[in-house]
Amino acid sequence: MVRQIIHIDEEKCNGCGLCANACHEGAIDIVNGKAKLVRENFCDGFGDCLPGCPTGAITFEVREAPAYDEEAVKTAKTDQVNDLDQSSRNACSDNIDTHDMNHSQGHGCPGSRFKMLSQAPDAGNYGMGTQQSFPMTNSKPISRLMQWPCQIKLLPPVGDFYNGARLLIAADCTAYAYANMHEDFMKGRVTLIGCPKLDDIDYTDKLREIIKNNDIKDVTIVRMEVPCCGGLQRAAENALRESGKFIPWQVVTISRDGNIINE
Repeated sequence: MVRQIIHIDEEKCNGCGLCANACHEGAIDIVNGKAKLVRENFCDGFGDCLPGCPTGAITFEVREAPAYDEEAVKTAKTDQVNDLDQSSRNACSDNIDTHDMNHSQGHGCPGSRFKMLSQAPDAGNYGMGTQQSFPMTNSKPISRLMQWPCQIKLLPPVGDFYNGARLLIAADCTAYAYANMHEDFMKGRVTLIGCPKLDDIDYTDKLREIIKNNDIKDVTIVRMEVPCCGGLQRAAENALRESGKFIPWQVVTISRDGNIINE
């Protein structure tokens, strides 16, 4: 079948092993000092391994590959746990400290694992343990974030959640400057956020692949008035142009004091 899967550039790989630790499915091993995708049917295509790569050796590609085998992954994890337990028991019987061995079985950051979010009508809870921390109205605010993660760098270029979606491409700071970001812009949209100045990358390629390979209905770009946000707008505009599609789009600029300058 043709599907999304990771690709490892061995020339860029430094063999650090962070990707192997970050892969929840155990699809990656270090072989002869280089990371290799040794079990294609274990790769779910979500890319938990991408954020941890310090050299940018890991990317997504869409190609012929075995289907993701969730049952095989579960079986392998169970076997691994059993092997680890047996190793721990053996080590304890030999009076060996097993703390380092257990501690070294890192699984990476689970915070980048993809998840669709469902917000109930009464969801959302203001305050850090106390509602008096924020001004309240008769109804509590509701989070309108539809998926996790939302950072452009972490999102896959292909996914069912994009199909028929309206995209919001927003600068990081907009949600802090514009008070009603969730209701006015995020509601009903798949949210992609980033800051080209802090990330120091051009988002064009990732955004182009998202727009090109999925059924996107429209795109809204929300940026701050500051010049560095121009990089995000240019990337989105270039991505739209290079995708070869004609999709309705708009740019909304937010002032530093939280007002909409143009719409």
